[in-house]
Amino acid sequence: MSGEEERRTPPETYEVDEDTLEALLQELALEEEPARVEEAPPPVAAPAGGEAVPERTWYVVHCYAGAEHKVKHNLEQRIASMGMGHKIFNIVVPEEEEIEIKEGKKRPVRRRIYPGYILVEMIMDEDSWAVVRNTPGVTGFVGMGSRPTPLRPEEVQAIFKRMEAKSPRIRVTFRPGQKVRITEGPFADFVGIVDEIDPDKAKVRVLVSFFGRETPVELDFTQVEKI
Repeated sequence: MSGEEERRTPPETYEVDEDTLEALLQELALEEEPARVEEAPPPVAAPAGGEAVPERTWYVVHCYAGAEHKVKHNLEQRIASMGMGHKIFNIVVPEEEEIEIKEGKKRPVRRRIYPGYILVEMIMDEDSWAVVRNTPGVTGFVGMGSRPTPLRPEEVQAIFKRMEAKSPRIRVTFRPGQKVRITEGPFADFVGIVDEIDPDKAKVRVLVSFFGRETPVELDFTQVEKI
């Protein structure tokens, strides 16, 4: 398919899952108006002498969940083969390091911050839009109204800061109100109810029945397991 044919490809309407979209927009601090898949932007005229070069900005691109890295690879290949490195600069799959607590054991994992989304830094015009939009696995840009909406610099900084955090987040598989078994300490093998979770301190407060009374016990995440 030629570049001209790609530019003629009509945009498809894409409806984002409401809960996923709401969480994404809240995290990225965008407006509350629902995001929609956009039309191709109008052509950008080549800058005349003395005029500023169009600004490179970051955009959120929706793709198939679980295929983020494959889409990134596909897009990088298209950029190289179509000579678009002067308009599309970086593709990032937002991920963070996480400590997963499972069966009382810690395990480091890499978790996608926004499953089904990648970030693309680019100069937006009809040609660059077509290269990204027609990449296998891409289902559309996130935008307000009918146009792609660029991220604000502070939003981009917040995402990269989260990706580069030195203290990994701790992920647990239990929640308040759930039954758990204590695996270590003086209350080992007791079954209790999760009362409160403190992810910053990696602590959980569990209510256990002791001599007929509910007793709160503070434990490390590694000292309990979900039943």
